[in-house]
Amino acid sequence: MQDLGPLRQQYRDGKAALFAELGVQGASTRGVRKALHDLSRLTDRTLGELWSRAGFGPAFALLAVGGYGRGELFPYSDVDVLVLLPDGSAPDTDDALKARLEAFIGACWDLGLEIGSSVRTAAECVEEASKDVTVQTSLLECRLVSGSKNAFTRLVGELAEAMDPKAFFVAKTLEMRQRHHKFENTPYSLEPNCKESPGGLRDLQIILWVAKAAGLGRSWDELARKGLATPLEARQIKSNEALLNLIRARLHLLARRREDRLVFDLQTAVAESFGFKAQVPEPGKPDARGTRRASEALMKRYYWAAKAVSQLNQILLLNIHERLQSDEPGVDRLRPINERFFDKGGMLEVASDSLYVQQPHAILETFHLYQTTVGIKGLSARTLRALYNARPVMNARFRADPVNRARFLRILQEPEGITHAMRLMNQTSVLGRYLWVFRHIVGQMQHDLFHVYTVDQHILMVLRNVRRFFIAEHSHEYPFCSQLSAGWDKPWILYIAALFHDIAKGRGGDHSDLGARDVRTFCRQHGIAREDTKLIQFLVSEHLTMSRMAQKEDLSDPDVIAAFARRVGNERYLTALYLLTVADIRGTSPKVWNAWKGKLLEDLYRYTLRALGGRAPDPDAVIEARKREALSMLALHALPHMAHKALWDTLDVSYFMRHQADEIAWHTRVLSRQIAQQAAAKAALKEGAPAAADKCIVRARISPDVEGLQVLVYAGDQSDLFARICGYFDSSHFSILDARVHTTLTGHALDTFQVVAPDMSEHYRELIAMVENNLARTIDERGPLPTPVKGRISRRVKSFPVTPRVDLRPDDKAQRWLLSVSASDRAGLLYGITRVLARYEIGVQLAKVTTLGERVEDTFLISGAQLQMNKRQIELETELLETLEG
Repeated sequence: MQDLGPLRQQYRDGKAALFAELGVQGASTRGVRKALHDLSRLTDRTLGELWSRAGFGPAFALLAVGGYGRGELFPYSDVDVLVLLPDGSAPDTDDALKARLEAFIGACWDLGLEIGSSVRTAAECVEEASKDVTVQTSLLECRLVSGSKNAFTRLVGELAEAMDPKAFFVAKTLEMRQRHHKFENTPYSLEPNCKESPGGLRDLQIILWVAKAAGLGRSWDELARKGLATPLEARQIKSNEALLNLIRARLHLLARRREDRLVFDLQTAVAESFGFKAQVPEPGKPDARGTRRASEALMKRYYWAAKAVSQLNQILLLNIHERLQSDEPGVDRLRPINERFFDKGGMLEVASDSLYVQQPHAILETFHLYQTTVGIKGLSARTLRALYNARPVMNARFRADPVNRARFLRILQEPEGITHAMRLMNQTSVLGRYLWVFRHIVGQMQHDLFHVYTVDQHILMVLRNVRRFFIAEHSHEYPFCSQLSAGWDKPWILYIAALFHDIAKGRGGDHSDLGARDVRTFCRQHGIAREDTKLIQFLVSEHLTMSRMAQKEDLSDPDVIAAFARRVGNERYLTALYLLTVADIRGTSPKVWNAWKGKLLEDLYRYTLRALGGRAPDPDAVIEARKREALSMLALHALPHMAHKALWDTLDVSYFMRHQADEIAWHTRVLSRQIAQQAAAKAALKEGAPAAADKCIVRARISPDVEGLQVLVYAGDQSDLFARICGYFDSSHFSILDARVHTTLTGHALDTFQVVAPDMSEHYRELIAMVENNLARTIDERGPLPTPVKGRISRRVKSFPVTPRVDLRPDDKAQRWLLSVSASDRAGLLYGITRVLARYEIGVQLAKVTTLGERVEDTFLISGAQLQMNKRQIELETELLETLEG
């Protein structure tokens, strides 16, 4: 080919100008479609020039396919082309043709065109399309760029003749379901793919594909003219399509590659390109909405667009499906439900398009019927459209109507279908228009590193979790919760609390207090009895309390349990709070919940229930009962009489309060013989002879109640022992969930750790042997503590860093200190913290390590002379902050 330099420069200059046009600051979407078309036309001209230089004969044609065939080319998208060969051509046997094709495609790449090419005859195209719906879809949008118009026209005719619109519709809708499932069936992913996720551009493209295949239209305006969409729907689609197009184009430009995901790294940059800015309250003038990131404004706008696209996609696909099925007998058969609604093949159909405008009460009746009518599995296109167009009717007057309030409460009080009804109400925008406070958290992101859902989706997930406690088929998931639910008389109290527990997120201030006010107003407006209102308000106000207590407080301390018992007041409130807390934690992220958290919550529930029943724990009685139970267990293992005495005589009250009977028995079995042997060896030494150092004892077992290992460490106490153990677990990729540290009267450390490892279930025997051997060796070797290795932090942590926090204060008895730390998680963090404590000769008596997604909140019960000096306290807190900051 001729020198490509001038053509390459012309193409680059043209692209640069169009890129600049797409990247102009601002949120206007007015010119985005034209810019994408202009980029496509620029590519057309460039390819046309290369085609003419390649010297293909007059029977050949160059076709644009896929997105390029639509005439929409994004900055870094592939340029998909088809070289249409005359019948009988075979590049495999025609060396001259093969060389010409290779030269043409090579020239495209040399010019900077990222070509995705296929080379086929018309017959091969039809054959491939019949076997692969993806090829069929790509060819459906083919467009002539250069070459034989006759060959192109003939191919289009053959493809149309081979098209089966009904089969194509089924294939594309199944493909869409699979794609939605891949993206968790939600448009509210925190890092959505603006092309492929539910509510993305692909959901709009599929409408035009199936419409075009059926000969029903090629554009939104044409679909509106043929009655498949209303003029309002066509305008809404074009508006949301333009926004998604602009977001995708900006993503490409900022990433400088094909990037369709709104990843955390790019969200702020994309937001700023739209002109969004972070909102920070001025000092002395707090904004009621609190601090807001620029990315938060962008994502909320994206989610609203994606939600609208999901609704319109459903409406139009149902309409197209009805058109395709209209020639089949019986498909339009309607079964009356009442004078306002019909059952149309399992779909709820309104009797008239204007039903909701004329009778607004029918709006909530729709969801009540959907919930209670046997055989109804969804809403028809006509009903969805009527709801979409009735949004202005759902105003303040609608919300204040006593009939609507009674109907909404009935939906919540029905024995079945609550979750499905609420989800459908949210999908159709009815929930946010009826509960106006809910509308504010639709699409609201949560920047706390452990919620993986937007606020509205999290709330609906918690509602689902509560609902499952009352369904027998799910009793295996939460056995204790299901047991408690079986005796609960008013499930709807918990449903309302779930709906409101996070409803004030993002408003600034304490969302628990604000939500409690909102739910009190709701209860008053809906005529809920005073006692029930008090319970619901308590649940919303205190929904974080039980989780915090279980994961941060010493549950073996009777004063801690007594204080919590006073706070909840009675068994009914305790049970309700426990059920809501479990549902809430389970609804944040699949990674946040584990069996250890479940055990802590259940322990707190049982201890508090005992205290509420007037059976406040008597420490002496509790200890004696545990000792008796432990001795019974030891008897089963044929331990010699009084063999326990060597160990138990070295232990004080705090040990027996912090360990259950089975743990005491296990410790005694493991240690009594070794302690007796060590004592005998010391007694046998001649007076004045140096005593050999006690060897560390490490034993591990499968945890009896939860996943992971329990690890026992018995060693001569040393100031850096806890840090050394944490360093070993960190280097061996174990996560510490809990640590109970005890010093015996003989100066030995008796520590119990609860740990988990990624491959725990399959290799526990090897893990137990490894821990027992290697941890003992690590402790016995002593020497200086190794320098912590700074672990890499994730993309998400980089985008939403947690401000490190250190809180050091004396406990209620002023004998020990509570140290709380919070930071972004990373490998080596816990070891770094304990290394600092060791340097200050701080003893750790209790450690609770809580990982919330990618944020850690750890609590330590500590003691040491350094804590009595203010100056050393400040130095310790400063050094801990430096460690947390990494």
